[in-house]
Amino acid sequence: MEAAAEVYVKVASHEAHKGDFSKCLLLYSGGLDTSVMLKWIQEQYSCQVVALTVDIGQTADDLDAIKAKAVQLGAVDAIVYDAKKEFADKLLSRAVKANAQYQGGYALGCPMGRVMIAEVAVKIAEQHGCQVIAHGCTGKGNDQVRFEGYITTLNPKLKIIAPVREWGMGREEELDYAAEHNIPVKQKKDTPYSYDENMWANTGEGGEIEDPKLIPPLEKILQWCKTPEQACEKAEVIELMFKEGVPCGLNGVEKPFDELIKECNSIGAEHGVGVFHLIEDRLVGLKVRGIYENPAATIMIEAHQNLEQLVCTREENELKRAMDTKWAYLTYAARYFDPTIAHINAFIDSMNQKVTGTVKVKLYKGSVTIVALESKYSLFDASLATFERSAAFNQNASAGFIEIYNLAQKTAYGVYNYN
Repeated sequence: MEAAAEVYVKVASHEAHKGDFSKCLLLYSGGLDTSVMLKWIQEQYSCQVVALTVDIGQTADDLDAIKAKAVQLGAVDAIVYDAKKEFADKLLSRAVKANAQYQGGYALGCPMGRVMIAEVAVKIAEQHGCQVIAHGCTGKGNDQVRFEGYITTLNPKLKIIAPVREWGMGREEELDYAAEHNIPVKQKKDTPYSYDENMWANTGEGGEIEDPKLIPPLEKILQWCKTPEQACEKAEVIELMFKEGVPCGLNGVEKPFDELIKECNSIGAEHGVGVFHLIEDRLVGLKVRGIYENPAATIMIEAHQNLEQLVCTREENELKRAMDTKWAYLTYAARYFDPTIAHINAFIDSMNQKVTGTVKVKLYKGSVTIVALESKYSLFDASLATFERSAAFNQNASAGFIEIYNLAQKTAYGVYNYN
């Protein structure tokens, strides 16, 4: 006997109800889900819909076509907001300074993107008199938490509707609804994979990716990067320039940060770098696997972390690793506007005041190797560090240092041996 379909019941105070509003802002991608939503919201909630598409560097979308489609489907207005530079300068620069990575190589492209989209959505909703914002997230993912948490934090007066949680339609039912309502659906080659993309990362899910015991066929999955086997046979060394922790130039030429990201994505993709298989702990409690492509992020963060280590003390670097990890976990877990992030950012900004210099990075068949660094704030002192004879380091002091340094360990071991 089949289980009865679950009936969605609204329990949160920020969920909107029919009749409570007259205009809704829809976060619109132009795909099947949000195109069906555009019609469904008009039909179910008897309201006007404004469609918003935020450009944060996704390469797969035809933004002009998306805007035209929204108008065709009845949107009273369709807005394409170019947030690429703002996304890079305001948020991704912080990701570099925080050496952003979650649970092993994921540079937080999607979580950072949701912060940007939420900020833009709140601004546009206020400008256009929308009382409600609608998103296309499912009830099993992280993004519903991010969008609803951020939107209602930035403007508590705004309400939310989440059609995918409400309507109970599967893909076939959505296709039937689209056909019934003359919603054009772009025909694609059948593929089990789904993607979420912006200028910082491309996330692949579905198919063999989902099951950790299966080997994902990367040659079918990757959209940005070559596999290591397909990558260039010849290594390439590039030089990144940093100013106060943020990349500011490549190979001796200063460039805006958003352009650097684009260029490093292109270079890194040719060498197959920045591809990660990640077993991920989702915020909602699920254990999932994803394939992440973030070539520019991997290059920049690896370079930054090494330069930071060169110019900072052992204690600074130890504390920074802990701060970076907390920053990543909070950002992943929809807490970017938590006061803790502001406090961590203050520490990170302070430390990065001296992270200025150049880093040479070797790229070869999926690997990123830091081969040379230079900074006016470098703590490397050749006269002290050399293994050659040097009068600068007083080795006569070493034995006394060792005796005092080891005193607590030796005393404790004499009282109780844990071995």
